[in-house]
Amino acid sequence: MTKYIGGEFAIGGSLRVGRLGYGAMQITGPGVWGPPKDRDEVKRVLRRAVELGVTLIDTADSYGPYVSEELIHEALHPYSAELAIATKAGLVRTGPGEWVPVGRPAYLRQEAEMSLRRLGVERLDLFQLHRIDPEVPLAEQIGLLAELQAEGKVDRIGLSEVSVLEIKEAQSYASIDSVQNLYNLANRQSEEVLDYCEAAGIAFIPWFPIQTGALAEGDGALGDVARELGAKPAQIALAWLLAKSPVMLPIPGTSSVAHVEENIAAADITLSDDQFARLAAIAS
Repeated sequence: MTKYIGGEFAIGGSLRVGRLGYGAMQITGPGVWGPPKDRDEVKRVLRRAVELGVTLIDTADSYGPYVSEELIHEALHPYSAELAIATKAGLVRTGPGEWVPVGRPAYLRQEAEMSLRRLGVERLDLFQLHRIDPEVPLAEQIGLLAELQAEGKVDRIGLSEVSVLEIKEAQSYASIDSVQNLYNLANRQSEEVLDYCEAAGIAFIPWFPIQTGALAEGDGALGDVARELGAKPAQIALAWLLAKSPVMLPIPGTSSVAHVEENIAAADITLSDDQFARLAAIAS
């Protein structure tokens, strides 16, 4: 019987994954642009994550662009039956650190087809609209994702960086099974979105889930709890996210084998009610 790290969640009711996944943005070059400095090392990171039980890897066509998807294929194909790979389309790269929303249906279809090829699959487990393009009606953008789903090329549909109102509108065009917004211990601007997702049973995938910085210094709550539990501050930040909501699926990313091992170990950390509350007060 599979032991899902961090417990399990069924995206869309059927796509079962461990709640602690891996985000594959950092396996590219600086600025999420071009190839990594050490291609073999990042492939070792991907393989180690899967060896340790990761069953959800999140990537995007724009990471590189294309480099992240290509590396996932090189490192892990043929994939384990339990491994789900989520990808995204809707952001075009014009250079390092530059991202431009493009949601024209023809473009999204093209990128989905290319992701299928790069990843070496016949169906994308989770296909996410990376950003809503304000120049294109949302009905057309989500409508295209629904078409791909009807064609059997996409299993589940997700959104990224959206409001509750945008989720509700998207739900009028297709079933929305995941939302990926910026969220971490220090930045909870998407709290309302998380609450909506929890009530609706939608997977909430926080990007940039580890944001320690100054929080881990001195006598701050994060540093205190880390010392109490003999853990790293980043591990405590992840453990807090897992305890925060049953629909929370953190996807910490790293290009280091040691760090991926540390991150995954966070799933074994249990916070007391007092420790959880002290951490929750950080951003209040």
